[in-house]
Amino acid sequence: MLLGGELVAFGTETVYGLGADATNDRAVAGIFAAKDRPTFNPLICHYPSAQAAFFDVVVNERAQLLSAAFWPGPLTLVLPRATHCSISDLASAGLDTAAVRVPAHDVALRLLQATGRPVAAPSANRSGKISPTTAHDVLAELSGRIAAVMDSGPCHVGVESTVLDLSGEQAVLLRPGGATIEAIEAVIGPVAHPKGSQVLRSPGMMRSHYAPNVPVRLDARDVTRDEALLAFGPPLTGASAVFNLSEAGDLTEAATRLFAGLRALDAKGLQRIAVMPIPEIDLGRAINDRLRRAAAPR
Repeated sequence: MLLGGELVAFGTETVYGLGADATNDRAVAGIFAAKDRPTFNPLICHYPSAQAAFFDVVVNERAQLLSAAFWPGPLTLVLPRATHCSISDLASAGLDTAAVRVPAHDVALRLLQATGRPVAAPSANRSGKISPTTAHDVLAELSGRIAAVMDSGPCHVGVESTVLDLSGEQAVLLRPGGATIEAIEAVIGPVAHPKGSQVLRSPGMMRSHYAPNVPVRLDARDVTRDEALLAFGPPLTGASAVFNLSEAGDLTEAATRLFAGLRALDAKGLQRIAVMPIPEIDLGRAINDRLRRAAAPR
């Protein structure tokens, strides 16, 4: 199906991706149409190996070190497009860079190996909505808009990949995710954070993103009856509905349950979702990044 230009959703270790042949302009355009996605937001391209990924980009020493340490795994590298790059310009949003990664999921790797081409695969949901971590989530968002879903079971990381821009002199963190900044800096040294207005070189950088239908209130220290509660640790009392990311306060468990929790509470139809504080450390950074975007003005 992928080689025929159709859209196929598949599971990875992070979230379910909506896959299309990244060398096929029409197929890539189909992703934007299915997701109602702004065309200036670039797509991550997936490969079965670092060797395959590095064919399409200009590789530097930092990329070599990080690929050896994290691939297969939840890290995306943004690098200059090679002169012979096979990726559609639309998948790169017309930029001179490409975002590439090798997922740590047996089903995804077998699919990518069989396809023999880069597969552009943003999260398999409507643009700006909650990312899917099960095949059921995909169908709830995209049924009738895509050709197929490969049910690969639930995603064990549960937040998207970390995106790191290596196209300049200094490595820049574009999006926190499944690979922690502490682990990355242990391999290549200090990483900068983007400052001010900039071109979107990575998915997930729009201010309002991962948004439920109802408003989200962060850092809740109390909760009212017209709110649903996204809890972390011992829950607050008074909410009409509660989803606990981790009763034990475990950030890894919380990451795997984040999007399922937002989706479940959104379905309750209450006035707001109140979110208890999440520590701003390790995977907590990625969780808080998603929550801040979910809570941003729309």
